[in-house]
Amino acid sequence: MQLARKIVKLRVPILVLALLLLIPSVIGIAGTRINYDILTYLPEDMETVVGQDELMKDFGKGAFSLIVIEDMQPEEVSQLRKSIEAVDHVDSVIWYDSFAGSSIPMELLPEHLYKAFNAGDATMMAVFFDSSTSADVTMDAVAEIRSICGKQCFVAGMSALVLDLKNLCEKEEPVYVALAVVFAAAAMVLFLDSWLAPLIFLACIGMMVLLNLGTNVFFGEISYITKALAAVLQLAVTMDYSIFLWHSYNEQLKTHPDDHKEAMALAIHHTFTSVLGSSVTTVAGFIALCFMTFTMGRDLGIVMAKGVVLGVIGCVTVLPALILLLDKPLEKTKHRSLIPDMTKVSRILLKIAPVLLVVFLIIAFPAWYGYQKTNDEVYYDMGQCLPEDMEYVIANSKLRDKFDIASTHMVLADTSTSEADVRAMLGEMEKVDGVKEVLGLETLVGKDVPMEILPDHLRRVLESDHWKLFLIISEYKAASDDVNGQINELNGILKQYDPSGMLIGEAPCMKDLIETTGHDFNVVNAISIALVFLIIFFVCRSVTLPILLISVIEVAIFINLGLSHYLGTSLPFIAPISISTIQLGATVDYAILMTTRYKKERIAGQNKHDAVQTALSTSIPSIIVSGMGLFAATFGVAVYSNIDIVSSMCMLMARGALISMACVILVLPALLLLFDRLVCATTVGMRKLSHKSIAKSSN
Repeated sequence: MQLARKIVKLRVPILVLALLLLIPSVIGIAGTRINYDILTYLPEDMETVVGQDELMKDFGKGAFSLIVIEDMQPEEVSQLRKSIEAVDHVDSVIWYDSFAGSSIPMELLPEHLYKAFNAGDATMMAVFFDSSTSADVTMDAVAEIRSICGKQCFVAGMSALVLDLKNLCEKEEPVYVALAVVFAAAAMVLFLDSWLAPLIFLACIGMMVLLNLGTNVFFGEISYITKALAAVLQLAVTMDYSIFLWHSYNEQLKTHPDDHKEAMALAIHHTFTSVLGSSVTTVAGFIALCFMTFTMGRDLGIVMAKGVVLGVIGCVTVLPALILLLDKPLEKTKHRSLIPDMTKVSRILLKIAPVLLVVFLIIAFPAWYGYQKTNDEVYYDMGQCLPEDMEYVIANSKLRDKFDIASTHMVLADTSTSEADVRAMLGEMEKVDGVKEVLGLETLVGKDVPMEILPDHLRRVLESDHWKLFLIISEYKAASDDVNGQINELNGILKQYDPSGMLIGEAPCMKDLIETTGHDFNVVNAISIALVFLIIFFVCRSVTLPILLISVIEVAIFINLGLSHYLGTSLPFIAPISISTIQLGATVDYAILMTTRYKKERIAGQNKHDAVQTALSTSIPSIIVSGMGLFAATFGVAVYSNIDIVSSMCMLMARGALISMACVILVLPALLLLFDRLVCATTVGMRKLSHKSIAKSSN
């Protein structure tokens, strides 16, 4: 209580300090690099990641792109190749004149080489960069290549994807925040009793969002998904804390009408206790993401857990200062809340509780089935999350339509491997289903042509002191079952001839990503449930209540994700993992709120029916405000965003808030009635009630 009074006393310095901290926060935001390449979050010890490092170390090559060129004469293409080679951080460009010379007509090339680089009115060249896929300089190079090439050329590859994703994110992210603020403000204006309070809440939350984003500079970089969702998520999950303080302050004003400072001190004291309990489950949900071996989960988890902690701090320090500063305008702008008294509603719901419980159980089984199917139907191809009119998507379509190329792999084979073994290995690889072409020094010339006649610059492109580099052109799309089977077969052939050899590239990395996140999903889900179980166990001091509460929210999660299967919606791979933990951590508070009141009323002497009814009628308004706030903050972004991974996650959060809200209001009361005796017997402070119930039943 002394701390609360000091906060009130120092309200002006606290507000000034918060405003001053915004300056380094903005600088920190500008200094935080955004990573748009999800493949960099794979574990560093994976062979595909090690292979990429070897490629950079030995060949000075990182990113790789294919360029499709339409309606150009060979002389123009040759000149274009030289212009592209002159771009900063372009290591080398391979086209037919790289090894044949532009003086030799293309038609005189060996048939397999001619077909590899030409299709109708289109030709193709391969570009290697001396920087990594998502490096800023690589994206600058891709942008310059596009400007040099003009509308007749189409740049494919992961770097082109990263560039388009970056441009789209930078364009849309300010709109995300604006939509979240407008929709959240509208929801609070409707469901609270003040016109001005929501704006004050948003001002405080906005400060904490900037502090959170600014402190990310200490990490060096964050993922684009984290950046896109951080502000919206922090607003959505910490909005409740401001509402708790506002309600508590108004309650304290009834007993301290002439001393607003004391009323606020009491409100801070009471709010901190309730907000601390509420925030712990939300933090636990985000912390669970940190246990993913795919480290993007850790990236999102740490940033969002930090955001929730800052939200709590802002709620009990900055927000009280703002409310006291604007106390008079707040009094003048109050209005009646649209949420009516819920006593009658709670009576009706308890009357039909058995029916609601039966419906809940009936829904649970198809929901669980849909949930399992949704996890199997996720997609990993990040190009799928972009609009069809993006340059990268168009370039990939050109590759497929003109050259029947869907992905490109790279093989690193030890230089000590004999030429005969290399030719035998490449011959076997060419016969693998879906392999269109294998390009390397040995395939660029016939077996009767000495390797020594090849130009030195071409040899340097495809051979180093330690490795020989080969390109495998595949007809199968990255992250598909077909390409994953193809990769397994190619790896088998490679290891047979060179046990130290490595198969790398987008598709092999995607295969590793699929295997990694499949394991992560089960681990993260189990950890989030265990953490939330322990929190509820200590908060409620009960064995059965954590089981009941988590069961209700887990079924809500099954319904939410299961709907994606029944609606025919394919989700990005990160969505089910993230939503399962976020929805559990953020919405189990609804159940804790109702259960805490039920427990209090039972201990006070009410029978189970009256205790549940009181808990239900008093909790519904808070649950509605909280659930609608989370829905409002995310729904607008879900509808607006052209980036499917952002849109999908926001839609799942918005839908999940409504489903969790409905499950807690409609089903949890029925479960509390049904298991009242068991709850009393296994909950500290309620065991005497269990004995009394048994005594009454025996009489």
